[in-house]
Amino acid sequence: MSNPPLTGRPPSLIGRKVAVLATDGFEQSELDTPVEALKAAGATVEIVSPKAGEIQGWEHHDKGHVVPVDRGLASADPAGYDALVLPGGVINPDALRIEPEAIAFIKHFVTSGKPIAAICHGPWTLINAGGVEGKQMTSWPSLEMDLRNAGAFWVDRDVVVDQGLVTSRKPADLPAFCAKMIEEFAKGLHS
Repeated sequence: MSNPPLTGRPPSLIGRKVAVLATDGFEQSELDTPVEALKAAGATVEIVSPKAGEIQGWEHHDKGHVVPVDRGLASADPAGYDALVLPGGVINPDALRIEPEAIAFIKHFVTSGKPIAAICHGPWTLINAGGVEGKQMTSWPSLEMDLRNAGAFWVDRDVVVDQGLVTSRKPADLPAFCAKMIEEFAKGLHS
């Protein structure tokens, strides 16, 4: 399922289906901005959540707006998606990492080699899904020791790519994060 970019044009994600796994407490810009970028590149995007209806975003320490859930986690088949986005926010990934269905969903992408993009606190869930060992990654600085202890090679850069895994530190990194996310999602499966 390779989709090489045309010279001078950003890669196209037409025909690609992307899951954004989130729950209450996601960082607003870290969900909204990647979703907009993916849709602009032609991807079909679904917000997947263990919570039905809608989920509450946050803008740092203040409530943001709600986002409708497209598919409940219980009925979401990870095999039906080409890629996964894990937005940050402190509450969101901390809640997801203790949700067995969420970890199983993420683990499908880890073991199948499908590309994953995780920003800020989003990589927390990858630890529980066994997706960080031996990977070069970045994250919000407070996750550095968690990721190192789980076997990742943590670096402080705006975006890091390692075999289809795209990670970034914070909302200010979103332009670099989105560009690399689209590039890796267009490449498809990684060995």
